[in-house]
Amino acid sequence: MGDYALLIHPSSNRVYADASVALTRAELAVFNRAVLDGRLTRLSETTIGGVRYVTFSADRLTDRDTAFLANLSAMYALFEVVDGLLRPVELRRLDRFDDDLLTIPKYPGKTNEQFTKLLLNVTLLSSDFAAEMPVRRFRVIDPLCGRGTTLNQALMYGFHAAGVDHDQKDFEAYSAYIQTWLKRKRIKHHAETGPVRRDRRLVGRRLRVELAADREAYRAGDVQRLDVVNADTTRSLEFFRAGSQDLVVADAPYGVQHGSRSAGGGLSRSPLRLLAEAAPVWAGLLRRGGALGLAWNTYVAHRDDAAQILADAGLEVQTDEPYQGFVHRVDQAIVRDVVVARKP
Repeated sequence: MGDYALLIHPSSNRVYADASVALTRAELAVFNRAVLDGRLTRLSETTIGGVRYVTFSADRLTDRDTAFLANLSAMYALFEVVDGLLRPVELRRLDRFDDDLLTIPKYPGKTNEQFTKLLLNVTLLSSDFAAEMPVRRFRVIDPLCGRGTTLNQALMYGFHAAGVDHDQKDFEAYSAYIQTWLKRKRIKHHAETGPVRRDRRLVGRRLRVELAADREAYRAGDVQRLDVVNADTTRSLEFFRAGSQDLVVADAPYGVQHGSRSAGGGLSRSPLRLLAEAAPVWAGLLRRGGALGLAWNTYVAHRDDAAQILADAGLEVQTDEPYQGFVHRVDQAIVRDVVVARKP
């Protein structure tokens, strides 16, 4: 049995940094249950040399184990504790691109990149395909994608990414950013953007991109696909086939920077009306065994209400202990939580 110490990645957001140890312990518990056979024990917070670590014990970690653990959202470095000294453990992350893909965009209401990664990880690990995380090219859709933080994290992992958002300015901002970034990084890609029409009527706008991390992969047709639609989320099934997505990952409007806009009404601080209309559509996007992860502001919607809406849409909400540990304060008006549900 060995002891390990996980160094938390320094966060630019002070409030999130304060919550990061508790969030990491909860995320690590989901990893442990989903893909590590429960072999991690004694998960705790320990101060070593005046620095906070998340520590745990385990049989000696295998390459397979570290292939998963390397992608923990808050992972900065992992050490094996040997006679009181820290021995670095080599980590190989899924990351395909430079991290400025995620860090360059700055705008009011942007979700913390570290939390976005946590939300994607926990959703993936709750699917039937969790064991394939290091090798499978997942299909991820964010039906409330805004300016694309979730899409960029999916691309970073080498996944296919899709998004839907009703805000035209956000669609245009993301379309301009991702195409500029790809050109500046000299990443081989092909992009198309234009209107989508049904019966001669404009129903949305769409950005489609094919890209690859290197030219050889692009020439061989080994490409990632990015597909973003400017339309109402309740119409997502008009643009994406039912059962075509492995994961649905969404960060609901918090009712502070952004309100929720349902198909049947105007803006509202509560996301519940939007969720009630959209949840059956989102469930329809998922293939069997896929999972949905949703973050929201608990000040404007109760967890039980959100969970019930997802259950009514035919999804199995995850309610056991690891999933109860993601509540954290963002600011004085936002306490954020995560709910995850699987499609049986």
